[in-house]
Amino acid sequence: MEDVLAYLEGRKDASLADLLAFASIPSVSTDPERRGDVRRAAEWLAGRLRTAGLSTVDILETPGHPVVYAEWLGAPDAPTVLVYGHYDVQPPDPLDRWQSPPFTPTVRGERVHGRGVSDDKGPLLIPVQVAEAFFQTRGTLPLNVKFLFEGEEEVGSPNLAPFVRAQAGRLRADVVLSADGGMWRADVPTLTVSSRGLAGLELTLRGPGKDLHSGRHGGAVQNPLHALASLLAGLHDERGRVTVDGFYDDVQELSDDERASLRALPFDEEAYRAEVGAPALFGEAGSSALERLWTHPTLEVNGMWGGYTGEGSKTVLPSEAHAKITCRLVANQDPERVTEAVVRHLETHLPPGVTLDVRPSDHGARAYRIPADHPALLAARKVLTQVYGQPPLEVGMGGSIPICEVFQRELGLETVFFSFAVGDEDIHAPNEFFRIPRLYEGQRAWARLWQELAVREVAPV
Repeated sequence: MEDVLAYLEGRKDASLADLLAFASIPSVSTDPERRGDVRRAAEWLAGRLRTAGLSTVDILETPGHPVVYAEWLGAPDAPTVLVYGHYDVQPPDPLDRWQSPPFTPTVRGERVHGRGVSDDKGPLLIPVQVAEAFFQTRGTLPLNVKFLFEGEEEVGSPNLAPFVRAQAGRLRADVVLSADGGMWRADVPTLTVSSRGLAGLELTLRGPGKDLHSGRHGGAVQNPLHALASLLAGLHDERGRVTVDGFYDDVQELSDDERASLRALPFDEEAYRAEVGAPALFGEAGSSALERLWTHPTLEVNGMWGGYTGEGSKTVLPSEAHAKITCRLVANQDPERVTEAVVRHLETHLPPGVTLDVRPSDHGARAYRIPADHPALLAARKVLTQVYGQPPLEVGMGGSIPICEVFQRELGLETVFFSFAVGDEDIHAPNEFFRIPRLYEGQRAWARLWQELAVREVAPV
């Protein structure tokens, strides 16, 4: 590996310059006004793949934002890996909280700050740069590689499943390596082996046919905001356990060994509390914070609004109130069944004087866990041990990665998370950052992983 690693070492400044250029493109997939910028990011990425030496590079259209696809299949006796990542980013709001402009990536010390540098442009670029290093030093890759980079992950990947289904033959591989995800902590290497699933909905309560004067009509007409507050408050008991009938029906209790494994991890609950800025931790009694973060299902109110929210006072009794809810799911929970249970609860406990309209999300996902003995996971463990001098911890992810289910269902493939972002890098928040040394550590690890996988049997059974 010395030739490949030496090439990467000598290109550190160029690698960072790649990230600064890529992250300066405001590829916000949820903003219609940024549609051209999302396209520009796809074109930049396609150009970078061509420069790296990939023999086939295409921008493939979907009903939404395009997919960037590339492949090199010049190793007929070696496995094929499908590398996944996403080039779209979250909106930068609120802009006044940023210390530097979100789309002017700025280096401060050993960190680069900017929207998308951690999620997912920095991690995504690493395998592209590694491919270039192999081509430049050896003229070949040790295994076959297909790249699939989407532009809609931050809006729930609505077009990814149909795309993968339609392109299943072209995407055939032995395993997926995800550049998306992230390590749990910056001080120890980690491998994410599980993620929670997702179900969501939006609800509207309607009361009077129009906004009313709260002085003339308050007390005689139900206020939808009051009704909404009561309805949402009833979704949990005083310790945060979900009160929806049937919500926990398919949840399996942790074994004693599983619970002991979680408690053996180096996790300081007080340090976590301080990190998130909460006055106290909260949740179901009898379980640790890590259990609740990784292995318990949740129901969260993500937003609620209605009435007047501008400056000063407006004495209005609003005609409507709205809320968004998402549930994080664990193994065996079905997103549709959970959504149906939540809707039944809302209908059953609806306060008088309002009507209910519910719009379930169509972007649900089941929880995911890679088999502990998967050959590609074993290879990733070995490589991270080589790079960091200590074996990686195996951890869960409280969030959801719907693409794992897509690849498993449509292609029969497992996914190894191999991202070098870290969970504390303020993704989705102001002042997102990426640790610059992780760019170079990731390059060394991806190069070693490809070399390791080239001599392993990783085809799905």
